[in-house]
Amino acid sequence: MFNVSFLVKAPTRKRALNFYPPGAPCDVGPFSKMSLGSELSFVTCGSVVKLLNVKHNVRLHSHDVRYGSGSGQQSVTGVTAVEDSNSYWSVRGTSNTLCHRGAPVQCGQNIRLTHVNTGRNLHSHYFTSPLSSNQEVSAFGENGEGDHLDEWTVLCSGSLWQREESVRFQHTATDALLTVTGEQYGRPIHGQREVHGMMGSSSHSYWRTTEGVFIKPSEGGLRDFGGPVHTEF
Repeated sequence: MFNVSFLVKAPTRKRALNFYPPGAPCDVGPFSKMSLGSELSFVTCGSVVKLLNVKHNVRLHSHDVRYGSGSGQQSVTGVTAVEDSNSYWSVRGTSNTLCHRGAPVQCGQNIRLTHVNTGRNLHSHYFTSPLSSNQEVSAFGENGEGDHLDEWTVLCSGSLWQREESVRFQHTATDALLTVTGEQYGRPIHGQREVHGMMGSSSHSYWRTTEGVFIKPSEGGLRDFGGPVHTEF
């Protein structure tokens, strides 16, 4: 167990990001156990998902707690808890590439993963991670808009990102793979695992979708899902 410094902000009112599909019942959303489009075998743009690291059985997670070293940006970790709303991520296109809501995500496609509760994107850069001294992974931007370092390439075996498939996420700018190797934080996020980027592929770098709201192609129409995130207060 490692103790490192973090900057914890005072509690603020959470924003609810408007990721719900048109016509969805009011109890379908990030805090529900329901899964829309459960018969879909592939992941689509606009879906809101949890991502499980299959080696360490932790879900990709973020929160309004900033690193006390490195970039000082919002921290990204892995958690064992299943029912935690801070583990939901929206699958979106990049700032330069359209990703129509409901369109299947292709293997080799560049995407952004936007943290639902804070509106910041999964991000990496050449700062050093606090525990393993690998490449830091953080959450960056505001209302879903950051920069080119928010882009990740989906690496999978077929033509489409399958929901039950274990896939890898390669940081487009640096080629590092999204990885968990088991290092655990101390206070104030006791027991959470470090998430970082590593250049070499291993069993620590595979993820699959678990809980979520999966948008059907017919529900999405041709709406672009790469632009700014709309919020509701």
